[in-house]
Amino acid sequence: MKVGIICSNKDPEILWNAFRFANLCLEKMDDVFLFLNCGAVEYQEVDSPRHKLGDLLKSFALSDGVLYS
Repeated sequence: MKVGIICSNKDPEILWNAFRFANLCLEKMDDVFLFLNCGAVEYQEVDSPRHKLGDLLKSFALSDGVLYS
């Protein structure tokens, strides 16, 4: 199955949940595409110890997820 996730919000909690959902889908499904637009492309600016966005995105990429931004 193919799953596409679009995120355009810069809010750290929304990005964190989008990345977590993408990783969960990769565990259960074949193809996952994550598209970041608008403020979401600046996810590195809102990365924090509470919302480890960089770690989640690294896991996504290493699990063969496809990222578009």
